[in-house]
Amino acid sequence: MAQQKKKVEDITSMDVDFAQWYTDVVKKAELADYSSVKGCIVYEPYGYAIWENIQREMDARFKKLGVQNVAMPMLIPESLLQKEKDHIEGFAPECAVVTQGGGEELGEKLYIRPTSEVLFCEHYQKKIQSYRDLPKLYNQWCSVVRWEKTTRPFLRGMEFLWQEGHTMHETPEEAEAFTLQMLRVYEEVYRDVLAIPPVVGKKTEKEKFAGAVATYTLEPMMHNGVALQGGTTHYFGDGFSQAFDIHFTGRDNQLHAPHQTSWGMSTRLIGAVIMVHGDDNGLVLPPRVAPVQVVIVPIAQHKPGVLEKAAELRDRLSQDFRVKLDDSDNSPGWKFAQYEMQGVPLRIELGPKDIEQGQCVMVRRDTGEKTLVPLDSLEQRVSEGLDVIHDSMLYKAQENFDAKTFVAHNHQEFLDIAAHKPGFIKAMWCGDSACEDQLKEETGGVKSRCIPFEEEHISDVCACCGKPAKHMVYWGRQY
Repeated sequence: MAQQKKKVEDITSMDVDFAQWYTDVVKKAELADYSSVKGCIVYEPYGYAIWENIQREMDARFKKLGVQNVAMPMLIPESLLQKEKDHIEGFAPECAVVTQGGGEELGEKLYIRPTSEVLFCEHYQKKIQSYRDLPKLYNQWCSVVRWEKTTRPFLRGMEFLWQEGHTMHETPEEAEAFTLQMLRVYEEVYRDVLAIPPVVGKKTEKEKFAGAVATYTLEPMMHNGVALQGGTTHYFGDGFSQAFDIHFTGRDNQLHAPHQTSWGMSTRLIGAVIMVHGDDNGLVLPPRVAPVQVVIVPIAQHKPGVLEKAAELRDRLSQDFRVKLDDSDNSPGWKFAQYEMQGVPLRIELGPKDIEQGQCVMVRRDTGEKTLVPLDSLEQRVSEGLDVIHDSMLYKAQENFDAKTFVAHNHQEFLDIAAHKPGFIKAMWCGDSACEDQLKEETGGVKSRCIPFEEEHISDVCACCGKPAKHMVYWGRQY
């Protein structure tokens, strides 16, 4: 399809300045606004509605697996955090600390939760006594605070919304299996809901979560070739259980420590949707999370019968879809640009001549394609159209992923690709974190993203040091 003419002039072209384009889209589409607290944002109704739709899709999947929602405190006593040494060391630089309350100095510092492993463990220590109490499958929807130095709406903030699941299991096998099961749930949300194809795999020892035995990740690629850590699941073994004295009487009548998992995804998903699918006219929203799936724009709405018919179509479609009728006195051209900028998947145009002929014009946001649709089959055509848009967006994102993924057989190829070709690099690795540090230093920020579950054999040697390779790794820059 030919490049569409840019319609929203105050959105910077992504090819000119991708970072500014992103900020312009967030502001112009009214997804978020800046607050007076540095690094914190106001989630505006349209942006929050996207999060609500993502939340609904994920929550339904969690509940099918028996996961229950709970709510833990926001504040964590310092003594509780100190029980798991590796965990607190990993988060210490990002923590916000409360030292006063009610006008008085506190006897013990309280940390605003950066994550809630220790709070769940404190609770589980009271609740788990027998193997009959397992598994414990809990999740909470909340905000967390991490004192980030560099922030960007949705991608990295001092406070952000997320879900964090924390589960306890009878055996290590059961816990490891659940860790991977949740990873697959996340991958399903990415592909089937957000129309984004991530690479999925295991983090290296250097990149794993503080206190975890193993960390697994989803790494989608943005339009400009930069990675985004889109969600992680962690297997903790019994480290937290031992630290918090969580034990249960097993089937053998002996005491055992349960095995723990943790998993989370955040409003960073909204940033991924913007940067994977958006274009120079603004958002392009996947139909399954779009706050408005169909917008109806009356043409010549001052003429008799137009608004009435448009309202009838809205009422019909609202039975199955999220629909908006814009009967404001703004011009049709203004409305077209507005809803393209907000990424509404389908636009229906209806004027006097359309009504006479029993049809309407249906326009796709992702391609701009226009189709005449009989009014008596509108529901079916809208349903089919939204599915086609989802599949088309996923295909386009996969094309971008493939086009910007490169193979490096040796050190020099790795450095050349990193310097001249934005995207992911597939290269072999010896397993030594020193090579990760060296490649990051030499390339100005290219890091290991993950060891994919399906590894390719690119060469026999590490792309950094030349020693025998142990794994193929995806590498890339990240937000």
